[in-house]
Amino acid sequence: MFRYNGTEKLRCGYTTGTCAAAAAGAGAVYLLTGKAPEEISVRLPADETLLLPVSEPVLDGETADCGIVKDSGDDPDITNGITVRAAVSRLPEGIEILGGEGIGKVTKPGLDQPVGAWAINSTPRRMIAEMLTETAERLGYAGGFRVQIYVPGGAALAEKTYNPHMGILGGISIIGTTGIVEPMSTRALIETIRTEAAMHRAQGETLLILTLGNYSEQFVRMALPVASDRTVTCSNFIGEALDIGISLGFEKILLIGHAGKLVKLGAGIMNTHSAQADGRMETLVTCGVLAGADVSVLRQIPDCVTVDAALDILEHAGVLEQTMRILTERISYHLHKRVRDALPVEAVLFTFQENRLYMTEGANAMLEEAAGGFRSLR
Repeated sequence: MFRYNGTEKLRCGYTTGTCAAAAAGAGAVYLLTGKAPEEISVRLPADETLLLPVSEPVLDGETADCGIVKDSGDDPDITNGITVRAAVSRLPEGIEILGGEGIGKVTKPGLDQPVGAWAINSTPRRMIAEMLTETAERLGYAGGFRVQIYVPGGAALAEKTYNPHMGILGGISIIGTTGIVEPMSTRALIETIRTEAAMHRAQGETLLILTLGNYSEQFVRMALPVASDRTVTCSNFIGEALDIGISLGFEKILLIGHAGKLVKLGAGIMNTHSAQADGRMETLVTCGVLAGADVSVLRQIPDCVTVDAALDILEHAGVLEQTMRILTERISYHLHKRVRDALPVEAVLFTFQENRLYMTEGANAMLEEAAGGFRSLR
């Protein structure tokens, strides 16, 4: 199975949820027949079917234990190559799904599973149950199953993931909504934003604080330390993050980002990845024109490699503050246009060079709320 990223043909993989369902199905076959399958067919939520090899089956008394090695395809997934295992035993009736070694537990509200539950999400749980039910029917078994999903080495691996920040402790998550890992999947990144935002909303937060990445988070730690554990990283997906904030019922959104990225919002660009659009210098030139900058000044800006360099030129010409006032007004316009005035949304732009700071009109009040008492960020 393949997907295209631009002109590049990339191989898809399969999720930890698919691995868990396949391992459970293989364990049930081994338990009921006494013969370990070499491969197992698993049906995905989109009604596609994968045939996966079974790894190191073990039958120990009344428990059959099988593994599936995760293949993430061409996606740079940290869980690529791990073995997701399922230990399956009989019950008089019903299906009980448990976690074990290397599977995290949920400690914060707002995630797919309730606090205290194993971090095995809804779709994988449904896939596991369907695999076990179909296997029982096919082999004429009328009883139930207990299945324990576990991942050797999962606890150590989880420390390298976002799980501890999300409140999933002790191991990795068993996840996946389609069963397929799409290489460099935009959908997966956006769902991560939704999951983290939902966690904050479930904790009663009404202000969604969006940051773009390492620079933004570093800035928040220095300037707004009391808000550093309230931020949600949206990377380049600003438009989608705004949509998510509205859908989850937040009352306000504050966006904090380096000017080198957020200047693109002045042109209405809501995905700030360079592969989607640039427009930084064009936007600054436009704002500079409106600010009354001399043509000789504006002609220097398109040759700038960084926004910081362009801001230096505007500052030396004495038009920086007016240019940035116009830019923040344009940013505010496009942000409110995106959310259709469903809620207040403001932005903070900063640079580490020269400690520059610019805000849309209502950002100061939101900063006071976020910081519990605003202090100068300069």
